[in-house]
Amino acid sequence: MSCNSNNTLPDPLQAGWNNESVCQVIEENETVRVLKCTFPPGVGHERHYHNPHFGYTLAGSTFRMKDTTGVREVEVLTGTDFYSEGTQWHEVLNIGDSTGVFLIVEPK
Repeated sequence: MSCNSNNTLPDPLQAGWNNESVCQVIEENETVRVLKCTFPPGVGHERHYHNPHFGYTLAGSTFRMKDTTGVREVEVLTGTDFYSEGTQWHEVLNIGDSTGVFLIVEPK
């Protein structure tokens, strides 16, 4: 079920930064879509939604995140994993000095 059922926000693949894509599909089949999302310093991800997904941090950095709960700064460490039941919307900006890279695994 999509968390985007009541609005027109892009999903993480469609969302980008300054009209440039930040995510690419590295695998897609009938059961899963896997995205690799790369955020150099100063690059973010425009407002978008997420369906339920598992994430893994290939390379960490520090991010400013904004969502329904407010704005916060988060240091994401390399090797960190997470699971989300879905996100109505959020936006992020890499405010660190290193490139952050994530794998996002979305079951279909």
